[in-house]
Amino acid sequence: MSKKVLMRGSQAIGEAAVRAGCRFYAGYPITPQNELTEYMAEAMDGLNDGTFIQAESELAAINMVIGASMAGARAMTSSSSPGISLKQEGISFLAAQELPAVIVNTMRGGPGLGNIAPSQSDYFQATRGGGHGDYRTIVLAPASGQELADLTRTAFEYADKYRSPVLILGDGMMGQMMEPIVFPEPIDVRTFSPKSWILDGAKGRPSRIILSLLLNPPEQEDLNWRLARKYEIITREIPMSESYMTSDANMIVIAYGTAARIAKGAVKRVRELGLKVGLLRPITLWPFPNRPLKELSRHVREFLVFEMNMGQMIDDVKLALEGRGNVHFYGRPGGIISTPDEIAKTINSIYHRQHLEED
Repeated sequence: MSKKVLMRGSQAIGEAAVRAGCRFYAGYPITPQNELTEYMAEAMDGLNDGTFIQAESELAAINMVIGASMAGARAMTSSSSPGISLKQEGISFLAAQELPAVIVNTMRGGPGLGNIAPSQSDYFQATRGGGHGDYRTIVLAPASGQELADLTRTAFEYADKYRSPVLILGDGMMGQMMEPIVFPEPIDVRTFSPKSWILDGAKGRPSRIILSLLLNPPEQEDLNWRLARKYEIITREIPMSESYMTSDANMIVIAYGTAARIAKGAVKRVRELGLKVGLLRPITLWPFPNRPLKELSRHVREFLVFEMNMGQMIDDVKLALEGRGNVHFYGRPGGIISTPDEIAKTINSIYHRQHLEED
């Protein structure tokens, strides 16, 4: 049995990336994700085939990832909210060129430069593509150190399978928190199947071209339809969520990441008071796990969305419910961390108010 290792969340991502076969990392320092960049610098230095580059900017880093991905490497970059904004043009290029890559966003308070406190202010940016053009980005939302490690490997697998950028959405609290983690055995990169589309020198074969500049409108339309068909497949195949105490619930809290950990504590507290409340935690933010919410709406009328922002996941929850149920919201923006007791009081208030109205 693999041993548990006590690590910070950011370091867990780095170790999991290396074990998943990541051999190229380019990044630029920004708090609160610098521990990941630091870890990758040392880890890549210890590999014969690893490359670490501290780029001159976030723009440079994402474009280096594009080049490494074209050459066939499992490539990753990371940043925090303002830095991810600067990478959006490059992420749009990755999507258009159908190149795999993993991008880590350790979110902080915003907008603007904001602060370095944990936040969930980038949900819109992550789940709507973020950059220009018709594209989507797979978004994974871990809620623990173990999931940071597990979903990092998943991110690389999805990136290669769907030839798409994959975003891991964390926050400063998750990145700094130390937890015991079990890592899988490293993947031997020599066992990877050859990628038929990479640019590695023609060597007598017909040359290949990877580009996103399509000046002929019918060619651009063909690309957009091909991407749309791929996104339909992704939407069917990978939605993930966790249900907690939902089987008999008549109220559901919906939260992801750090907020879900806080919400789970709140659900435990109100259960002790006799309130039938459960938790649905989306693990993929795009594609959003619509089906579990639809199924819950058959016997649940009250839904509370809890986020560390001003309410960005509400639209996806309402779309999933298709008008069934009442959607409430509670959130704290700017890096303020709610407590389980605070959420429990909000749940209690909504729960009893709705029951009084029914009576």
